[in-house]
Amino acid sequence: MKVTGFSFIKDAVKYDYPVMEAIRSILPICTHFVVAVGQSSDETLALIRKIAPEKITIIETVWDETMREGGRVLAIETDKAYQAIEDDSDWCFYIQGDEVVHERYLPVIQEQMIKFKDRPDVDGLLFHYLHFYGSYDYVAAASNFYKNEIRIIRKRPSFFSYRDAQGFRKNENEKLNVIPIEAFIYHYGWVKQPKAMQAKQENFNKYWHDDAWVEQHIAKAEEFDYSAIKSLKKFEGTHPEIMNERIKGINWNFDVELSYTNYSFKDRCKHFLKACFGIDLNYKNYKVLKK
Repeated sequence: MKVTGFSFIKDAVKYDYPVMEAIRSILPICTHFVVAVGQSSDETLALIRKIAPEKITIIETVWDETMREGGRVLAIETDKAYQAIEDDSDWCFYIQGDEVVHERYLPVIQEQMIKFKDRPDVDGLLFHYLHFYGSYDYVAAASNFYKNEIRIIRKRPSFFSYRDAQGFRKNENEKLNVIPIEAFIYHYGWVKQPKAMQAKQENFNKYWHDDAWVEQHIAKAEEFDYSAIKSLKKFEGTHPEIMNERIKGINWNFDVELSYTNYSFKDRCKHFLKACFGIDLNYKNYKVLKK
């Protein structure tokens, strides 16, 4: 079974992305890996070159800075990496620069890829998500943080990265048929030193909105205000081993205990409907198949 990992990245050092940990977390079950590295103002390219040169192909790209709507440029960069994957790959494993897979899930993921490799109706595999927020001790619990997303797909000419590169679609605009698997993606995009997070917010929102929107909605500050979120849970598990050094180096305090009573009315209703009636009203960018 041939598995090719793929990702995109730009300015990883400047904005403190754990991209090295992200790639290395899934590299053991990948035959090959393709990374689209955007022209950066820091040492991102050198960082990627050091990871595993015998296994990684780097595509140097230039981001289209004129694309200011809906994060479309992120999908374009994802597609550049995806299109460079060899057609004989059985599966393509997508990982973003702030996502990491715990080593405990690698055997599960590999087992599921083998199990569904010869089922042509299965377009991809669906993962659970943990969105860490503020520090490595808390995860977001509000419904606007997506619970699941596709991270393993087939290599098909009709497949493409959707919207802001959160997921994938095929043909004109058709959702992929997926199988849910019992594995998590650990998303660390909201865990940064407050100054680095503020810089990221000011910079990356320009890929979603025009200058007027950014000026009106993104507060100008020295540090990001993490206190705005209202729904957090204490994380009781363990982090991927590859994240240990980064976690030890945390140099800011975030000590907030938020409970279910802080949920919005909307989230309370969604929680009630799912818990009592199995009704899930959250947005789904995929079609779930029976195993």
